[in-house]
Amino acid sequence: MFRTAAGVVGLMATLAAVPPASAEDNAAYSVLIISRERLEVATSCEIGVYLNDQLSGRVLQEQSTSFNLPPGPVDVRLRLLPGQVPGCAPGIEDQRSTRLNLQAGQISKYRIAMGHYGLELKRASLNY
Repeated sequence: MFRTAAGVVGLMATLAAVPPASAEDNAAYSVLIISRERLEVATSCEIGVYLNDQLSGRVLQEQSTSFNLPPGPVDVRLRLLPGQVPGCAPGIEDQRSTRLNLQAGQISKYRIAMGHYGLELKRASLNY
């Protein structure tokens, strides 16, 4: 009986030490939206979104993806992903990334476009 009571007291103390989640904590994050809503990239291949060299999202035509990220710098790289559609295997591609500096509470939207060196991000309006 004493062990059970001590276990419950220990559990209650652990739960009291964890701060409760609240909507106010959302201001400590930044929202990054990457869209492929326009038909600027003339391919039906999936585009991979890499954040700090980790595949974090996939975007098809007419789609967008969003990320809740901590404030600070983030490197974003785009590349074609191999898939079921013929011709989607990437060849020699540009390995450069775009460094974005995100601010707490900020919502940033970028669209995928084709540039001189391949896929790139262009700032877009939120249109809300």
